[in-house]
Amino acid sequence: MKEIVVYPHPILRKKAEEVPLIDGEVRDIISEMFETMKEGDGIGLAAPQIGISRRIIVVSVDEKGFHKFALVNPRIVFFSKEKSIMEEGCLSIPGIRAEVERPQSIVVEGFTRSGRAVRVEASGLLARVFQHEIDHLDGVLFIDKVVKAERNRVEKELKELFSDSTVSG
Repeated sequence: MKEIVVYPHPILRKKAEEVPLIDGEVRDIISEMFETMKEGDGIGLAAPQIGISRRIIVVSVDEKGFHKFALVNPRIVFFSKEKSIMEEGCLSIPGIRAEVERPQSIVVEGFTRSGRAVRVEASGLLARVFQHEIDHLDGVLFIDKVVKAERNRVEKELKELFSDSTVSG
């Protein structure tokens, strides 16, 4: 298990690097990510959240067989016009949850841990988790997308949460 990187660590704001080859090292990272996500009681995790700036995500949503699903070099190729608002949280920003508006349905392309190209049509919670984790790969956090009505509250909570803590990295 890896330690989860916590906001405001700079790796969380960096665009992650493409994975040129899915090899044993990448599969080991994926295994560590699943273990770390499970230990943190999460439903998604991006490699930057364990300090690795690579374009790898894992999701575990008990919906349509996505209980333990990894994607390497994922990209969203379609966003629906229909949007929904749902509360989100993040293992890298403990203790803060807020409502975020996102497209209701998406299509994601990427590669499985075995290197097979896949295209996934996702909606609802699964679509939201994919979007949240792929945002991490681009240095975007859910707190950047909070609905206006909650923005001031979230900014205040962030200041309170991190005013007493020391930041390294």
